[in-house]
Amino acid sequence: MEAYKNLAHMYDELMDDISYGEWYNYILEIFEKRQIKPREILEMACGTGNLTEFFLKESYNVTCFDLSDEMLTVAYSKLRRYKNVTIRKQDMVDFELNKTFDVVLSICDSLNYIIDYDDLVKVFKNVYKHLNKDGYFIFDINSYYKLSKIIGNNTFVNDTEEIFYVWENNFIENKNIVEFYLNFFIKENDSYLRFQEVHTQKAYKKHQIITALKEANFINISSFEAFTFNHPNNNSERINFVVKK
Repeated sequence: MEAYKNLAHMYDELMDDISYGEWYNYILEIFEKRQIKPREILEMACGTGNLTEFFLKESYNVTCFDLSDEMLTVAYSKLRRYKNVTIRKQDMVDFELNKTFDVVLSICDSLNYIIDYDDLVKVFKNVYKHLNKDGYFIFDINSYYKLSKIIGNNTFVNDTEEIFYVWENNFIENKNIVEFYLNFFIKENDSYLRFQEVHTQKAYKKHQIITALKEANFINISSFEAFTFNHPNNNSERINFVVKK
């Protein structure tokens, strides 16, 4: 049950409650506050390219990658008309691109999918290597509080006219891992097609992320409650990091 294998082609419909425009505007605010004027942007785990397209429309040069063939297929169909994009299949842990960037982005809790701490350090070291001097790394995580308390061991149900799914969660406390068990029923004519996916995320605490960043030689590290410039608190559900090389 490979993550996003079946989900990719309905991902945008399922994520219609997420405002990628808000995410884009927030990143532009970060650019303005830090006086960042990037020309070359790298987006890791770009998914179906929803955020990518906002940057392309404003003539930024974007290289984006994802590990899922299915997600990249959707992204390619959406982004192929732009001349200022390069799309690759890469893994965050060991990606290798023959260029460096002014900004590296990773949004929508993609880094929570890096389960092993040593692999997380590898990701950060690779980002450091691919950043220009004084470049910025901007990313977010689902907080430990959100994954352990809000998602935790809870079950969620979504019922629309075309898609019904049950999202069951299992938080493994001794490993700080939450497993998402997704059961989908997709309407096809007078019947429903069923498929399942399993996703796993690691619940990192803020200090663990900062320690991993320092291991990768980052020293200028800021964190905020996402979409604000306030310090995260114990009940923050998403934490955004802004890191300078």
